[in-house]
Amino acid sequence: MASAPALRVTNASRVVHNPGHGDAFTDHMVTMDWTPAEGWHGADLRRLENLSLHPGTLGLHYAQVAFEGLKAHRQHDGTMAVFRPRDHARRFQRSARRVVIPEVPEDLFVRAIEDLIVADEAHLSDDPAHSIYLRPMVFGTDPSLMLRPSNTFRFLLMAFVAGGFFGKQVSGVSVWVSREHSRAIPGGTGDVKIAANYAPSFLAQRAAEQAGCQQVVWLDAVERRWVEEMGGMNLFFVRGRGKDAEVVTPALTGTLLPGVTRNSLLTLTERLGYRPREERISVDQWRDECRQGLITEVFACGTAAVVTPVYQVRDVDGDWTIGDGGPGPVTLRLREALVDLHHGLAPDPDGWLHRIG
Repeated sequence: MASAPALRVTNASRVVHNPGHGDAFTDHMVTMDWTPAEGWHGADLRRLENLSLHPGTLGLHYAQVAFEGLKAHRQHDGTMAVFRPRDHARRFQRSARRVVIPEVPEDLFVRAIEDLIVADEAHLSDDPAHSIYLRPMVFGTDPSLMLRPSNTFRFLLMAFVAGGFFGKQVSGVSVWVSREHSRAIPGGTGDVKIAANYAPSFLAQRAAEQAGCQQVVWLDAVERRWVEEMGGMNLFFVRGRGKDAEVVTPALTGTLLPGVTRNSLLTLTERLGYRPREERISVDQWRDECRQGLITEVFACGTAAVVTPVYQVRDVDGDWTIGDGGPGPVTLRLREALVDLHHGLAPDPDGWLHRIG
């Protein structure tokens, strides 16, 4: 495949001071198309604009759509860096393969991100709580309602300025255990990031909100007792206190997403002197170990959530509070280590930061 042509860059100037989360879009997007004859071609940086699609666009009807989510952060010296873009590129490729979409080459994926950040970084203020959230996606574009994979595809990369996923000040979130619905099944698509995984989760998320909670916790689909993940986030449990604390996350079983932030925190856990561990944890075990004082902290993590404490669990079999109901010291230390790394304030021995320019 021929290398992508140089992209047009028009610097933006509108700084977003109160972004919220999800709709403070930046000014540009990157587009690219795939055909059997040309492969990926026509990479173009252009103004963010509405799409013109045939009503019978195959990807729209049959959810032949894969996407990613990653962030760029302002560094202490004013430059920009993206966190682990190549890891996200490889997960994007794996998701695409699962829904029969041609993989976007890793270098092309990273190049698109670089060009979009150069064009739109001026939207980002100096507030360290803000970042640029990048959303790459790819979808089938054939105008056909035949139940088959598309033969043509479009790649889009857009971005928005992001504040806190749960608002400006979050001391912790409460979660609802979903007993009625399942997110993923063995052999299914729970370990990839595709559109078809998300709309079916909205009903359980609404039930969580109606129960007074901010998030839903998913259990396994077979025995309905093993804790898997939250809506768009991985879960961690802290056993014990102080330097001997053990930081545990549900093992990857093929039914939950292998989060890049999850992987980062397992590494940081060991680097900070705690003991990382992956194991299956049942919801009954979670409740019992909290009541016994063994589990002292719980937190969620993800690109959007970063590290967010969980203070309360609501369940049809009874509710419980985690620890003293406030953010725990291990959670806060891990969050600080990750945020410092995002902003270039801590050593980066693994080369996770991809600096722009």
